[in-house]
Parts: sequence; structure tokens; C-alpha cells
Amino acid sequence: MYKQILIALDGSKTSERVLNEAVKMARLTGGKIQAVYVVDKTPLFSYAGYYDPIALVDALRKDGRITLEKAEAACRQAGVACDAEMVETERLNEDVATTLQHCAERLGADLVILGTHGRRGVRRIVLGSVAERFVRFAQCPVLLVRGTEPEQAEQR
Repeated sequence: MYKQILIALDGSKTSERVLNEAVKMARLTGGKIQAVYVVDKTPLFSYAGYYDPIALVDALRKDGRITLEKAEAACRQAGVACDAEMVETERLNEDVATTLQHCAERLGADLVILGTHGRRGVRRIVLGSVAERFVRFAQCPVLLVRGTEPEQAEQR
């Protein structure tokens, strides 16, 4: 059964739903949650002339720590074992999906739970999806948790 459950968190409402589903799954299987927050530094290469990249990375790291602390607290409250880890993209050609693949392999994940952000049409084509790229190369089962945040924002 699923003993090592890797979840990718980004601080969004969708990632809260991912955490909730992971807690349910871990309770059912007696599994352990491996919560990962990826600091994606690759976009900073193109913005380096406009912004202080160190300040941006520091802000991303702060958001990551807050997100992971909340996940650990939720798991503790639910009585589920949890390890939290922040990882960073290191090379220009590395993206969040690739970084998560490396984490899943390194941690021996039996299941990976990711959120989708509900993009449709041109936005999906242009922006792509971390979940879609991850699933394409996944070596283990993947549970996708549907998110609706962008769709709600577009309807307003």
C-alpha cells in the first residue's frame, strides 16, 4: 500500500486540498507524508535586471517555510507522520516537475499527490501544467486533486 506519500505544496487553496487528501490517504494506509515545497528559481534568470533576485528567492523561501510549517501542524493534529522539505531548482533547464520527479525517486515515493490549477484553453497551452508534466514521466502512481482557483478568478 502507499507508505511514502509525496505531496507538492505551493501555499494555494488547491495545495490545502492536496494536504487534506494526503492526510486521508495516510490515515487509511498508515503511511507517512513527505511534504515538498519547490522554490522555482528559473524565472529569476530572466528578471534579474528588473528585480533583486536575492530578495525574490528569500521571499519564496519564507512562503515555503510558512506553507511547510502549516502542513506539519495539520499532520500532527491529524496524527499522521510527516516530514517537510524545501527544495530549489538549481539549473536553468530544471523546472518544478523535474525537481519533484527527483524528490519522488530520492524519497522512494509510493504515491505522489499534486494539485491542478484548472487552467483551460489558451492559458493551459501557454502556461502548461506542473501536474501534466509530472504525470508524463511519473514512475509511481499519481493522484491529482482538482483546483478551481483560476477559473473562479476568471469568472469575476
